[in-house]
Amino acid sequence: MIKGLSWLSTLNSKLVNSEKSKGDCVGCLSSNANNGLCEFCQADLPVNRWHCRCCALPMSHVANELACGHCLISPPPFDRSFIPWRYQYPVDGMISRYKYNRQHKFARPLIAGLTAHLESTFRDQTHEKPQVLIPSPMIYARRRERGFNQARDIAERLGDALDIPVDAGIVRRVRKVQAQRGLSREARLQNLRGVFEVCAKVPERIAIVDDVVTTGATVRILASALQDAGAKEIQVWALARTPG
Repeated sequence: MIKGLSWLSTLNSKLVNSEKSKGDCVGCLSSNANNGLCEFCQADLPVNRWHCRCCALPMSHVANELACGHCLISPPPFDRSFIPWRYQYPVDGMISRYKYNRQHKFARPLIAGLTAHLESTFRDQTHEKPQVLIPSPMIYARRRERGFNQARDIAERLGDALDIPVDAGIVRRVRKVQAQRGLSREARLQNLRGVFEVCAKVPERIAIVDDVVTTGATVRILASALQDAGAKEIQVWALARTPG
């Protein structure tokens, strides 16, 4: 179990107890693994324990009910983010091997952990379940290059576990943008303006699903477009959040 997060001690029972959950650990090759990780490698994952309540930006003190400076100055168009890990070793490598090399076994323990986190949240009735999951859309050329859209894959796995429909057709990317890596938050926001188009009716309660939230520019622009189209309550679900 990841130290300090009780919700990871009760991973989705259907996943943990199924034959699919058994096998070798992707971290150390131990044969005693559940959902792809042994107990010791689970404990090594960097938990996003203290974070901004809005965007889940990792913070250095107990601040889970506080907002970071950026969210206070410029409140995002979404209500809450559920992101259980920091994008650091070994999570960064696990996501990279999943995203760029299509090695899905590296994502399975992270998705199982996020599932357990969300189950606990909804069981405690802290937040209502969204009516639909919307994966962050990928431009066709990028999807063809990678062979799949990792955000859609994550959304479908979460949707199956939590009994929430997934709709990848509500919004689409309409143009290619300059690579975001290396750009400041402001430059990323400017780079993404007008990149998303809402194509269908948007339910009032939704969750945007992605693999990693970096500066939050993409989810801000996407959430803004969905809010303009009628969404009233927007959550952000992701596997990991980069430190500030």
